[in-house]
Amino acid sequence: MDPILSAVLVLGGVGLVAAVILFILSKKFAVYEDPRIAQVSELLPGANCGGCGFPGCSGMADALVKGADAGSLEGLMCPVGGAECMGKVADLLGMAVANGEPKVAVVRCNGTCANRPKIVEYSGLRTCAAMNTCGAGETACGFGCLGCGDCVTACTFDAIHINEETGLPEVDEEKCVACGACAKACPRHIIELRNKGPKGRRVFVSCVNKDKGAVAKKACAAACIGCGKCAKNCKFEAITVENNVAYIDFTKCKLCKKCVMECPTGAIHAVGFPQKAAAAAKPAASVAGVKPAATAAPAKPAAPKADIPNMPSYPVQGAKQVANPRPLVVIKYNKK
Repeated sequence: MDPILSAVLVLGGVGLVAAVILFILSKKFAVYEDPRIAQVSELLPGANCGGCGFPGCSGMADALVKGADAGSLEGLMCPVGGAECMGKVADLLGMAVANGEPKVAVVRCNGTCANRPKIVEYSGLRTCAAMNTCGAGETACGFGCLGCGDCVTACTFDAIHINEETGLPEVDEEKCVACGACAKACPRHIIELRNKGPKGRRVFVSCVNKDKGAVAKKACAAACIGCGKCAKNCKFEAITVENNVAYIDFTKCKLCKKCVMECPTGAIHAVGFPQKAAAAAKPAASVAGVKPAATAAPAKPAAPKADIPNMPSYPVQGAKQVANPRPLVVIKYNKK
C-alpha cells in the first residue's frame, strides 16, 4: 500500500475516533446555562467594575437570575446602571426591585498640605500601596491620605483626581457611580461609599486617625481628637466615638449640623448645603458702633451786623484776609 495513503487513512481514523469521543463527553458533561443570564448581561452596562460585589457583569447577571428563581432581588444593585438599569432587569425577570439610595465616594481625610505638613521625603515607588508598606508616609499621621493617587488609577470613570493645592483626592459627584474601586484601592481605607443624601447633602467625619487627641492634633491641625462633643450633642444617636475617632452613621443622621458647630477642630464636614446668602446692605444707622452721618443743615442767612455803640467807624488799613472756617470777628480800630 502506498505509504502516503496509509498515513492519510490512519490520521483520518484517529480524528474520527477523537471527534466521536469528544461528542459523547460534551453531551454527558454538558453544563446547562440559563439563557436569561445572557439576556440580563446585555442589559447591564458592561463596566465590569465589581461595584456590585461580583466578579464582573456576568457574575452579577448569574446572581440576578438565581435571585429571581429564589423569589427576591434584595441586596442586588448595579451602581453603574442605577435604578433605570435595575428596573429593566426586574421587568425581564418578572420581579420587583427595591430602589436603593444613590451613593457616592467620600474621602475621609482633611490632612491638606496646610493642616498636615510633611516631615520627611519619600523617594521610592510612588504608589500609595508601596508608601504605606514602608511606613507612615511623608507626614506624622499614619492614618491619613498618602496622596499618590492609587484611587485615581483605579477609577475607570475619571471621577476622582488629586488636588495639587491640597494634595488630597477630590470626587466628582456627577461622574462617580459608587462602584467602590477607589475605596478598594486605598490601602488606608479613607475612602467610603456613603449615601448622597437628600439634595446631595451629607455630614461626615473627615478623619480616620485613631491616635489619642494630643498626638492626632500634633500630626494634623484638623484631626478628630475624640473629645465626644459631637456625640453628646447628637439627639439622634447617629455619632459614635471608637478608638479615639468619631463616626457618623448616615442611616441615622438627620443633617441638623449641630455636630459641625460643636467640633473644635473642624473635622466634621457638611457637604451640599446652600451657602448663606450675603447679608443685604444695611443703612449706615444699623451698623453697630457707627452713627449715620448727619445731613448737612441748610445754610442759614447771615445775621445783619449789629452796630457797636460808641464806636466810630474808620477805614481799616493793612488788613489781611485769613482763610478760617470759624466765624471771623472783624475788629475796627483807630490808626495812630
